[in-house]
Amino acid sequence: MTVTSPVSGLEPANIWKFFEQLSKIPRPSKHEEKVLQYLKDFANERKLAWQQDAVGNMVIKRTGSGGGEMAPAVVIQGHVDMVTEKNSDVVHDFFNDPLRLQSDGAWLKAQGTTLGADNGIGVATALALLDMPADAKLPPLECLFTVDEETGLTGAFDLDPSLLTGQVLLNLDTEDWGEIFIGCAGGGDSMISIPVSYEASPSSGVLHYDLKISGLMGGHSGLNINEDRGNAVRFAARIADTVLKAAPGAKLAGIAGGDKRNAIPREATATLLVPEGSRDKASSITEQYAGALKMEYGALETHLSVTLSESGGPAPEQVLSSDSATKLLTLLLTLPHGVIKYSHTVPGLVETSTNLASVKPGPAEGGSAPQKYMVQCSTRSSLGPPLEAVRDSISKLSGLVGASVEQDTAYPGWAPNPGSAVVGLAKEVLEEVTGHTVKVGAIHAGLECGIIGEKVPGIDMVSYGPTIRGAHSPDEKVEIATVKPFWEATLKILGRLADAR
Repeated sequence: MTVTSPVSGLEPANIWKFFEQLSKIPRPSKHEEKVLQYLKDFANERKLAWQQDAVGNMVIKRTGSGGGEMAPAVVIQGHVDMVTEKNSDVVHDFFNDPLRLQSDGAWLKAQGTTLGADNGIGVATALALLDMPADAKLPPLECLFTVDEETGLTGAFDLDPSLLTGQVLLNLDTEDWGEIFIGCAGGGDSMISIPVSYEASPSSGVLHYDLKISGLMGGHSGLNINEDRGNAVRFAARIADTVLKAAPGAKLAGIAGGDKRNAIPREATATLLVPEGSRDKASSITEQYAGALKMEYGALETHLSVTLSESGGPAPEQVLSSDSATKLLTLLLTLPHGVIKYSHTVPGLVETSTNLASVKPGPAEGGSAPQKYMVQCSTRSSLGPPLEAVRDSISKLSGLVGASVEQDTAYPGWAPNPGSAVVGLAKEVLEEVTGHTVKVGAIHAGLECGIIGEKVPGIDMVSYGPTIRGAHSPDEKVEIATVKPFWEATLKILGRLADAR
């Protein structure tokens, strides 16, 4: 029996063909070897020149054609890695398994996992451009494929600028068709290490419970932070803290939730030991909080689930000491999360935000229980000083509970240049294609443009893309109808740049 591909018959066929091929190639951040080999094979098969720098970034070049032979080179830029998030009930190995695509006719997504449209659509578009007929009207192209964008913009930070000669760059990594972006936030992470101690679990008279928060939307910690989506880590910490206070003798054995630094936590769990006499109290508190959370978040978080169930597994031999449990939960409940400030100069733009991204036990040594818990926060801002002010507050709060903090060097934002020639061209073309006025703005996310702009002084940049929703979560999907006009606009922009001399 022939199985029809979910992208069969979609236009433009060349983009969807390459996107489907990419979806079959595992490409987690920091593990892009397979997709980079695919790109090398692609270039070699077409006799296209390619180069790679020490960190793994690749440039594939195509000479100008169709009258664009003498035009200046144009850089087409996207990143090859993807966020690897899945629902807890889905079996998927992101290091080996292909994504399972599915379509409802309007949107393309993956079954229970991230789709990788961020930035697979941009990469597929670059490949489609490189694969155009020999007489296509195009300027010389330098298609830059960066690595490890999602976990620290490593590829952009370590880019060898000698790979590029072009002074105009089209970044294909934004997610609202009909808008163009000319600026982005910078950001930096904080990794908190809080030491913990243990005590023996009660030998009898206690019940072993698993608290689970699931069904939240999660999503991109920059693009979706203004929507006040629920944070599973915060929810789990709040309920666990209340149970411990309301049920004397209750103990916290562990807590974990969240995964990626740039994703709002969708799921979290906590392991609790509760005295048998407090069974009803623990259940009642959980039900009350579940109701309160659904009242507060239910209109948005329609699939929120809060459960407290007796564990079928053996009870842990150790639990966190009362002091350690109090300090850990206090930290999780007081660290800032969400929008800190909106811009006063760009209406509606989040200027500064921070994401309480994850909590997990540190590595165990010698078979003993982990001696610390790790909490990660990711902070973004269009401005450097407020970015560092929030990170300083994270550091100070952590110190109050005896935790230490490691903070990376923040990556720069991309300062808008409304007078840019390529911005004007992109706006003109997108308005021709869409038939309406195009919004020009900044994005509260970490595009690579700011870093590349520092590496290649004077480069003129613009960013745009088809519509993608739910990035960095298993709800990620791309709006099929926006890919065709996105391709049309890209060809028109390049056609006009082919006339430049």
